[in-house]
Amino acid sequence: MEQNCQNCSTLILNNFCDNCGQKKFKKIDRKYIWDEIQYTFLHTNKGFLYSIKNIIKNPGKTARAFIDGNRVNHYKPILLVFVLSGISTFISVKIIGFEKIMSAFYAKETLNSGYMNDVITSLKSYNSILMLLFVPVFALTTKLAFRKWGNNYYEHMVMNAYIVCVYTLFSIMIISPLLYLFKNNMDYFTVISSLTMLSVPFILIWFFKGFYPDKSLKSIFGSVLITFTFLSVLFLLLMVLAVIGGVIYAMVAGPEALEYFKPKQ
Repeated sequence: MEQNCQNCSTLILNNFCDNCGQKKFKKIDRKYIWDEIQYTFLHTNKGFLYSIKNIIKNPGKTARAFIDGNRVNHYKPILLVFVLSGISTFISVKIIGFEKIMSAFYAKETLNSGYMNDVITSLKSYNSILMLLFVPVFALTTKLAFRKWGNNYYEHMVMNAYIVCVYTLFSIMIISPLLYLFKNNMDYFTVISSLTMLSVPFILIWFFKGFYPDKSLKSIFGSVLITFTFLSVLFLLLMVLAVIGGVIYAMVAGPEALEYFKPKQ
C-alpha cells in the first residue's frame, strides 16, 4: 500500500523514503515491538559485539577491512574507543577503586612529591581515557614510522583507534579482574598494573602484522621500534611540561604551595 512520508511528504514506494530515509509508517502493535527487539539484537550483534569479536580474533585484519570499505557490519572505531574507554574507566575507578589504592600507596612513598604522586595516580587511574585523547598524536607517530607503506594520516587515526580498542579490551578482560583479585596486595597490584603498558609493543606488532600481512615481521618490528622512539620523546616532553606546570603553579600560589612539590623526607 502506497503512502506519503510522515516526515517530508514524499511518496514512499519501498520500506523507506527515498528522499529522507524515514521508515514507512507502521502501526505500533505487538508485531512492531517484536520486530524492534529483533532489530536491536541483530544490530548489536552486527555492530558492537561483531566488532569486538573480530578485533579479538585479528585486530589488524579488522582495521584493514574497515579502511578498505567493508563497514556495514562494523561499529565505528572512534565511537567504539569511547565506549570501551568509558567501561574501562568505570571498572578502574568505581569497581576496583584504583585511584584510592594508588593514592594510598604513593602517600607512603618517600621519593616522590605530593604533586608527582597525584600526577602518576591520575595517569594510571584514567589510562584508557588518556589513550583515547592521544589517538591523534599516536596516529602521527605511526604515520611517520610507517610512512612508506601508503596510508594517510586519517587512516592511521582509524588504525590507532583499533589499537587502543585492543589495549582497552586487554585491560578489561585480563588486567582488571587480576587487579580486583589482588587489590589488597600492593606487591602484586603494582606489578599487574604495569602489564598493560608492557603489552603495548606486542599489541603493535600483532596489529600491524595483521594489517600488513605481506610485510615481513622484521620490517614491522623496525617500524614499531621507530614508533616507540617517537612515543618515548613524547612522554618525556609531557613529563617536562608537567614539571613546568607545577613550577608555574607553585610560583603563583606562593611559598606554602612548595611543600606540595618537595620530595618527601
